[in-house]
Amino acid sequence: MKNGKVVGMLIGFVLVTGATFNLAKYAVQYFSAASAAGWRFGIAALVMLALLIIQKNVKWETIRRHGITYTILGIVGIFGFNAFFFFGMNHTSPLNGALIMGTNPLVTTILAYFILKAPINKKQTVGILFALVGVTLVLTKGSWEVIQTLSFSKGDLLILAGNVCWALYGVLGRKYLKTSSSLETTTYTMVVGALCLIGFAAFSTSANPVTTNVPIAAWGAILFMAIFTSVLGYLWWNKAMEMIGAANTAVFFNLVPVVTMLISIATGTPVTMVQIIGTIMVISGVLLSSGFLNFGKVYKVLARSLE
Repeated sequence: MKNGKVVGMLIGFVLVTGATFNLAKYAVQYFSAASAAGWRFGIAALVMLALLIIQKNVKWETIRRHGITYTILGIVGIFGFNAFFFFGMNHTSPLNGALIMGTNPLVTTILAYFILKAPINKKQTVGILFALVGVTLVLTKGSWEVIQTLSFSKGDLLILAGNVCWALYGVLGRKYLKTSSSLETTTYTMVVGALCLIGFAAFSTSANPVTTNVPIAAWGAILFMAIFTSVLGYLWWNKAMEMIGAANTAVFFNLVPVVTMLISIATGTPVTMVQIIGTIMVISGVLLSSGFLNFGKVYKVLARSLE
């Protein structure tokens, strides 16, 4: 895959999604997770509808043809992913959750193989596994004791379910929405998911009411996640799925924990050499899977330089 436009969109997705973890941590100091998700996707859905209407791309025939699919993907990919993640994080550690979500490219590739009949080549396999090892090093700091003490609970299974929901969102969209544009797919699935999340927040006993005590910065975090992560991020992700397929797109998800780590470092969190090595492995794995890096050629160049 040597399409600079697609890579640019996916890098944009990685940057805004990586920043979202830090912003969400701040926002939930003033909103419950259910309320934050409801506001985020409620605003995003309104923006997406406005864009669709302004561009005069509301096609009732498309809605009638794909209405059921939009509904299913909205429930699975928007509501399901966020709901499972929200409940899962109440019963597991951030480390376990991040490690499980780090397997998303592998889960997506496997689902694409069975659902889309997409072949898995050696380059993709090596790249995904390489990046997965890198994610593990980044998150565990290379501590064998940390890895040994990992335990799997009900929360881990819920996070895994959310992971599968996110993978299914891309794979099923690729299979059943071939005649739907990325703008239409993002808009209609987001509207469905937003309605579900808003309903969930309204009936959640932990939902925080909106008060004057919420600072402007917290609302700014919600708006950033709504506009950049939900609107632009989902548009970029769906467009990439449409252009290069599920497996090639999903491998970029491995870069999200790296961006989150870099932002944490910028805010004062120390970093170890093992994490730096892990970061290099993640980036190398993504470049290998996406066709921008050929380890064989790199080896030949190094060998010639040493002759």
